[in-house]
Amino acid sequence: MNNKALAVLAFLSGLLTATGALADQPYPWQIDLQQAATSLMEEARWFNHYTLWFIVPITLLVLVLLLIVMIRFRRSANPVPSRTSHNTVIEIVWTVGPVIVLLFFAVPSFQLLTTQLTQPENPDITLKAVATQWKWSYEYSSVQNGPAFDSLILDDKDRPGLGKEDRAKYPRLLAVDNEVVLPVGKVVRLIVTADPEDVIHAFAMQSFGVKIDAVPGRMNETWFKPDREGLYYGQCSELCGKDHAFMPIAIRVVSEDKYQAWLAAAATDLTGANKALMAAVDGPATVTVAGAN
Repeated sequence: MNNKALAVLAFLSGLLTATGALADQPYPWQIDLQQAATSLMEEARWFNHYTLWFIVPITLLVLVLLLIVMIRFRRSANPVPSRTSHNTVIEIVWTVGPVIVLLFFAVPSFQLLTTQLTQPENPDITLKAVATQWKWSYEYSSVQNGPAFDSLILDDKDRPGLGKEDRAKYPRLLAVDNEVVLPVGKVVRLIVTADPEDVIHAFAMQSFGVKIDAVPGRMNETWFKPDREGLYYGQCSELCGKDHAFMPIAIRVVSEDKYQAWLAAAATDLTGANKALMAAVDGPATVTVAGAN
């Protein structure tokens, strides 16, 4: 099978498997946003599809007008061009038309921005993410003696020891050594910053509808509420240096009881807590793989 056939097959398989775990990470030939795991992303996906009802017809209209001008008014078909300097009707149409379209964009976009930027009064969890070239450091600020750890891109040589040899679930360039673990159905307040002596980064998790800058010496905040369990991947989305592409984000959303068990164990043994959680989520085979190393 040649490369073109493989590419088409990958595209079709991506469309057919666009729900479930595979939707929590990019897939080959992806043409839509990732499946939503929060209400914020549900609204963002709706707005994206809503704008297409305007953008596609406008694009086609402009294409048709360009073709008309190219064919009807080319030099050979129109050797003596018109000297008309203006047309009042046309000028009114191309002024009022875009204003009306922009109003249709503005109202739902302001509603979406308001939802994203309005912080819940009583979040269940406060998570702090600190960006440094080229890693993320996390602190569970709302938990007494909560875990704090660094999260780096997963090195292939470390896969066996961490029980992460399944590249479909732990893909290259997206998987990390230590995922953030959060409970499903809980409101999370996310505080994002960067080391004072570092550069600007950005925390982006598409399935959650979250993207916020990590600015040195400044704290930005946002929120989300994951509605379904799974393993979700994001990346730094602000060019931050030579290893910008190797600064992924991974969040594992689990049930409340699994989260509490992980939280209690992670305070003293993060690696062991992660392996126990993976065994509970991925199956007993993970324990065997991880325990053998």
